[in-house]
Amino acid sequence: MTRNLLRALAAVVVLATAALIGWRVLGPAEVIEVATEPYPVAVVRAPGVAGKTTQAPLIVDGRIRVYAGKRLVKADGPVDFRTMHTPRWSFRRWPAQVSGVVAVGTTVVSRWTDGELVALDGRTGTVAWRAGGPAGPGFAGRTGAAAVWAPPGLHVAGTSVLVAAGQRLLARSAADGSLRWTADLPPGCADNSFVTAGGRFVCGTGAWDVLSGAVVRGWPSGPSTPVGCDVARSACGGLRDASGQGWLTGDRRPHRATALDQPGTTAAGGLVLATSGDAVTASGAASWSWPGNAQVLGVRANKVVLLTATLELVTLDAQTGRQLARFAAYTDNERVEPWKPHLWQVTDAFVALERLRPGAGADPDEHDHYYTIDPEILAAI
Repeated sequence: MTRNLLRALAAVVVLATAALIGWRVLGPAEVIEVATEPYPVAVVRAPGVAGKTTQAPLIVDGRIRVYAGKRLVKADGPVDFRTMHTPRWSFRRWPAQVSGVVAVGTTVVSRWTDGELVALDGRTGTVAWRAGGPAGPGFAGRTGAAAVWAPPGLHVAGTSVLVAAGQRLLARSAADGSLRWTADLPPGCADNSFVTAGGRFVCGTGAWDVLSGAVVRGWPSGPSTPVGCDVARSACGGLRDASGQGWLTGDRRPHRATALDQPGTTAAGGLVLATSGDAVTASGAASWSWPGNAQVLGVRANKVVLLTATLELVTLDAQTGRQLARFAAYTDNERVEPWKPHLWQVTDAFVALERLRPGAGADPDEHDHYYTIDPEILAAI
């Protein structure tokens, strides 16, 4: 009798242990590992390639690099580390997936597939605030580039974080997560939304003021294509409307810019930048021409950043077009072969860029999609 009782008790213990393990593995969970090292200082270095990483880095506050995994947001630093380093901090959730990550100052805001918004202090990795919202799309790709550089329906505007999904738009304070306003959206436009440098949220055929959520009257008609955007399709310097006409959007009211009508032109920093087979030309706030075949990556801190057809990074003075720096977009220890740019981030001091194989398609999970196993290149500009 006693032996049978002991066997029964042992069976209960085994089942209880299995249930506990199953809950820990399968049940919803969060794991936070906060920073234990001092906050890195901002890095100043001469122009040139600093290193490369396996995952796409969102450069935050000029001091740390934030990465998105399928169920993880983490950071390392300083920015010019040659490779990825042991995380300063990390934040894991299960079973939700990361939909996107943006930053305002030192606040890193992550959006998840269950609709949760979790803001982390980039200096420490501690949770600053959290709030609910519309569910976001699932994580895509190996590097997380789309999540940190082009998250669908997630934008920044001044001190606000904007979240769009379905027919709903929410604006929350990046400081404390408080809801500032909401707006109704037309069906099917949220995935192609963007925010202009002049403070307008644009979605489908309409525009909304980012401070109040009020509808903007007299906006260019039809769906628009943004140009000259920062990460998260924010601070876009211009657009082309449904008829292909170009508009500068650095002010609260868009201004017609015929130079932007031409496909391949872009706008940033008050400039309209046109590329042709033999030159990059600027009009608007300044007028100049730089001889060479190149793609415009962005304009920051009075510098125009280019990627040439021969895969060199070039920086020009935005006012004069004078060349400030030029170097090959490869690290010292990697093979020099053709690649094509995908997504990128340009900051005041650095550019981070994802490199794909020349024949890569739209599916990031396809075989031989990325240039190398660590396809993200970091360079000082």
